[in-house]
Amino acid sequence: MLECSDVILTLCSLHLLGSNDSHASASRRVGTTDYLNKKTNWKKMKFLIFAFFGGAHLLSLCSGKAIYKNGISKRTFQEIKEEIASYGDVAKAIINLAVYGKAQNRSYERLALLVDTVGPRLSGSKNLEKAIQIMYQNLQQDGLENVHLEPVRIPHWERGEESAVMLEPRIHKIAILGLGSSIGTPPEGITAEVLVVTSFDELQRRASEARGKIVVYNQPYINYSRTVQYRTQGAVEAAKVGAVASLIRSVASLSIYSPHTGIQEYQDGVPKIPTACITVEDAEMMSRMASRGIKIVIQLKMGAKTYLDTDSFNTVAEITGSKYPEQVVLVSGHLDSWDVGQGAMDDGGGAFISWEALSLIKDLGLRPKRTLRLVLWTAEEQGGVGAFQYYQLHKVNISNYSLVMESDTGTFLPTGLQFTGSEKARAIMEEVMSLLQPLNITQVLSHGEGTDINFWIQAGVPGASLLDDLYKYFFFHHSHGDTMTVMDPKQMNVAAAVWAVVSYVVADMEEMLPRS
Repeated sequence: MLECSDVILTLCSLHLLGSNDSHASASRRVGTTDYLNKKTNWKKMKFLIFAFFGGAHLLSLCSGKAIYKNGISKRTFQEIKEEIASYGDVAKAIINLAVYGKAQNRSYERLALLVDTVGPRLSGSKNLEKAIQIMYQNLQQDGLENVHLEPVRIPHWERGEESAVMLEPRIHKIAILGLGSSIGTPPEGITAEVLVVTSFDELQRRASEARGKIVVYNQPYINYSRTVQYRTQGAVEAAKVGAVASLIRSVASLSIYSPHTGIQEYQDGVPKIPTACITVEDAEMMSRMASRGIKIVIQLKMGAKTYLDTDSFNTVAEITGSKYPEQVVLVSGHLDSWDVGQGAMDDGGGAFISWEALSLIKDLGLRPKRTLRLVLWTAEEQGGVGAFQYYQLHKVNISNYSLVMESDTGTFLPTGLQFTGSEKARAIMEEVMSLLQPLNITQVLSHGEGTDINFWIQAGVPGASLLDDLYKYFFFHHSHGDTMTVMDPKQMNVAAAVWAVVSYVVADMEEMLPRS
């Protein structure tokens, strides 16, 4: 275990990180303050003064005790603000190392090596289990603590061979991706006339026309949360009115003839019909044809099959807390992906900046008071299956979880943090985010929920998700386009810095985040 004096000496050595021209130019790219641009000896001297005098907060906090009475903090908010402000130079040291120092581009290179080696990592696949074993070895080699695998049972679905061909009014091969958990067609396929609708309401109005047909949904893209209901519920709603299959316009904000897959859900008591996503272009073309009164006939073949659940693992690593090791700040992303592309963006980036956060903290010789726990979830895409089993196993210790964090909306340039928790906790998180002023990333917004951490949040644990620029995210989401080409190493550096600063400060503060 590192002594506080070791931490301070480590920080002293970091004053050199911001002192060259390349650092300054990189600083201008991400909008940092003059702290990282100026190169005078006076700046270096100020850093040393922090290390030996201003850095005394590290010594004092290593020996301090939480001040509680009946579970309620007796400290004033001003005192908490001052405590958080004292982490300013620690935050800058993390930023320097991640964005300008020897760790820059590390998360990108680590991710590229995994996804180029393993490829996509569908729940139940050999690729996913190979990736888990590689990550288990990587985390051990990185010197993290308590590296282990926690067994879970996960779904096993395979898409098999699949195709769709428009036979009337002309021959046209339709690009499709079967949706997760869909059944297959008979070997000869399903050949049927098409009914095109733009909404569930229209489907209900035209229910009498749907029997025996393939329903094609050409719903407009509004936003992901509103539009994804057609992917998840489209087959059920079509089956209720007698359809034999459903084809759903991909839930994408931009398309270059790219189908996008994802999970869909059947409903008890409703016949199961095959379902797949098609491209935006084909959905719009068939909608135009139908509006002209033209008959459309499609032959659909899908070899999709669901197997028995299989064994898998959540992958766990830690930096054990120095003072309250039983208390936890959890950082996470999911290691599984869909079976197309490389799963680099969703959610390789989130998983790897979560690993990087612990690596940065370890490299600086920092050891927070609470345990920082990294969890790489399995089978998130099937509805947070691995995360739910983790919650069931660990919820007995729920009172010891200060914050649960998940990155699962890409690792483009961060714009802030989404947070769910009490008003007091939000006020504290706003102060924590102010430490990221050197990167001009200080926003705290609502809705910190994520698939893998929702179980904890619903039980009252504060939760946070990384918010970044989502402009391009749904161009590539769940498609063949989700590859390393989408990723930007500089943006990943910044995302990792944000993740590391937030997780470290919350884990090292004298008190846990307050709950409602």
